[in-house]
Amino acid sequence: MLSGLWHMAGQLVEAPGKTPWQLEAPSTPFEMQLHGQGWLDDIMASGGRKARTTAQLWVLDWAKRFGGGKGPGWDAALTGRRLLRQISHAPTLLSGMEARDQATYFDLLYRQAAYLSAEWTEAPAGLARMEALTGLLYAGLTLEGMAEVTPTATLALTKAAREDILPDGGIASRNPEALLEMAMLLGWAIDALRAKDTPPDDLLAAQARMVPTLRALRHANGELARFHGGGKGRPGRLDRVLATSGIRERNNSGLAMGYAPVAHGRTTLIADAQAPATGAASGSAHASTLAFELTSGNCPVVANCGPGGAFGPDWHRASRATASHSTLEVTGWSTARVGPLLTVGKRQIAPMILPPKNVQWQRSDSRRASTLVLSHDGYRETHGLTHLRRLVLSTDGRKLEGEDSLRAMSNADKDRLDDTRHDMGPHGLPFAIRFHLHPDTDAEIDMGGRAASLALPSGEIWVFRPLGNLKLTLEPSVHLESGRLKPRPAQQVVLSDALVSYAATIDWTLTRAQEATDSSPSRAEDGL
Repeated sequence: MLSGLWHMAGQLVEAPGKTPWQLEAPSTPFEMQLHGQGWLDDIMASGGRKARTTAQLWVLDWAKRFGGGKGPGWDAALTGRRLLRQISHAPTLLSGMEARDQATYFDLLYRQAAYLSAEWTEAPAGLARMEALTGLLYAGLTLEGMAEVTPTATLALTKAAREDILPDGGIASRNPEALLEMAMLLGWAIDALRAKDTPPDDLLAAQARMVPTLRALRHANGELARFHGGGKGRPGRLDRVLATSGIRERNNSGLAMGYAPVAHGRTTLIADAQAPATGAASGSAHASTLAFELTSGNCPVVANCGPGGAFGPDWHRASRATASHSTLEVTGWSTARVGPLLTVGKRQIAPMILPPKNVQWQRSDSRRASTLVLSHDGYRETHGLTHLRRLVLSTDGRKLEGEDSLRAMSNADKDRLDDTRHDMGPHGLPFAIRFHLHPDTDAEIDMGGRAASLALPSGEIWVFRPLGNLKLTLEPSVHLESGRLKPRPAQQVVLSDALVSYAATIDWTLTRAQEATDSSPSRAEDGL
């Protein structure tokens, strides 16, 4: 950024010698990130005089161009995000600043605080509302003459935490990365209040619910599970939030925000065991029910494609489909649908509609393995079918056994399936089980097409093998990361078959055949 390279929302703008406000934003998400000024954290972290003076110039330039209260960036959530950074970095930003510029800077802080005081109610529930209220709270705690907004902001933030943080420590969207960002903001608010007085019990209780759930959604490599519009999280952020919270508990209730986590040895498995959100909270929800991710040590083995929103509306929509997840797909169909665009407040979202009505899960543990048995009826309305999945992870973390079944469970289901197959012809109803791989994994077909070898960067080799004479192929896939300019090419292991009766079952195994050649411990062993 200091050299003029702005990489945001999956797009790159090169503008050496220009301030951020002289750029032509290529998209609305790019413009929002630019005006939210979250990048101040990165500029300040780089340190040095150039970083400080450049940040001063850019913040003052924004104040002169847009500080009047209208135009880009004047949205409750963005204003809260921006004000948080400008207050947090004020000691550095004010260092060496001329008196006239300091007056401009403080005028900007007060103007934004007044805006938030009047407009925070316009922020949608969830992360946006927490950004707005945390920014307002910081203003009340730090700006002279603004102390009267502190009780209002504290009360509103406490109410929001009570409403938005569910009893299991999750949030309505089921987006793990959004949960992380909310936990970070809540931690900042609690620390700021603690410096003045004792934080409200409800805020502390909300944090005590969130952190154990976040811990359960952490893979062995320190990254978040990638589901429902959430990525792996910014490097180090998850561990920092967990460590600074001082909360050591882990959500061991079985489900954490609708996910079933299993961890043995150096291996973590996290499966989606609940239907996606619907309504206003589902703008980034995915049709990922029963999909799973598996990580061994520092390396992902099986992943989902991830969030596509940073790469435009087409990628956003494609990333939400069942085919973009490591689960069974009735070919060409998703377990839930992406609906038409709706206006929610000032936002336009495409909510998830027609999700599975009945999702069930059960976990059992023995001395040798942990077993997840899951099912959903997402294909019942369209095809009369229920997907059943059994995942068995050995206690040494070296072997995952899987069983995927499609079944017509009732006579009515069989009639609906007969109608569907009549349209499909004599070859049956095609379906596929997909296992998306990380781009750093080298995969190749072995044993005359009866197995796939997966070589991880750590030196580990995992062997995927279906039981029976099934068609096993390696096909192109993508890995979607918001910090990248383009989707990364990847591969997926695909098992293909067709349903010709009222049930079909496919068994498969994924086994660690060779240990890692490096000696670095997994992040699962670092005590977090």
